[in-house]
Amino acid sequence: MPPRWSIVIPAYNEARFLPRLIDSIDEARTVYRGGPESIEVVVADNASTDGTARVAAQRGCRVAPVARRRIAAARNGGARAASGAILGFVDADTVRIDPRTFDVVDDLLATGRYVGGATGLRPERWSAGIASAFALLVPFAWLTRMDSGLVFCRKDDWAAVGGYDESRAMAEDIAFLWALRRLGRARGQRLVRARSVKATGSTRKFDEFGEWHYLTYMPRVTLGWMLRSAGGRDLVDRYWYRPQR
Repeated sequence: MPPRWSIVIPAYNEARFLPRLIDSIDEARTVYRGGPESIEVVVADNASTDGTARVAAQRGCRVAPVARRRIAAARNGGARAASGAILGFVDADTVRIDPRTFDVVDDLLATGRYVGGATGLRPERWSAGIASAFALLVPFAWLTRMDSGLVFCRKDDWAAVGGYDESRAMAEDIAFLWALRRLGRARGQRLVRARSVKATGSTRKFDEFGEWHYLTYMPRVTLGWMLRSAGGRDLVDRYWYRPQR
């Protein structure tokens, strides 16, 4: 029998952080009412140069090599390799998922009212800068029901919207949820925020770029990307594709 769930983890040089996320997924698998064998983990190895693929394989994950260095391509490559009816996408540096995640999302999808959604997340630590960044993002999540953390949908619906937009170097996660939102609206469904099972997110970007970088660095990244300038592309690459790891 194929698994019900496939957790897709896009990963570039994540040998250091991947084990703690897998530990939390394994914990959630043990309490899932569908049984641990109903959940597979797919690590989309995005041309890593460290031991990411080895760590994933040793932990029993399916490894899907993705040569193109693009986060959207890694998410799609993992989804294509997945065999579950439900997909969950989670970043490799996520500290942990809530142990009740799979049962809660199963119950939400079983109502038929939702096309997909996200759990949301809380940071692993707080500071004034991190709190300010969250304060900027929360109203958007309230208004749109779009969030981060573990993003979930049925695999058929991932395929129906064409997966993640691989032409995007950034904001592919937002575009994907907008596409799901449009698909759901045509069927009388909507996105849902599964806030009772928030994931715990990494703050390493704040460690690398500064506590207040959402107010300083990120506006420059976003504007440069929108203007399609060479400087903007360099900022995007530095933030997402040339990390210090």
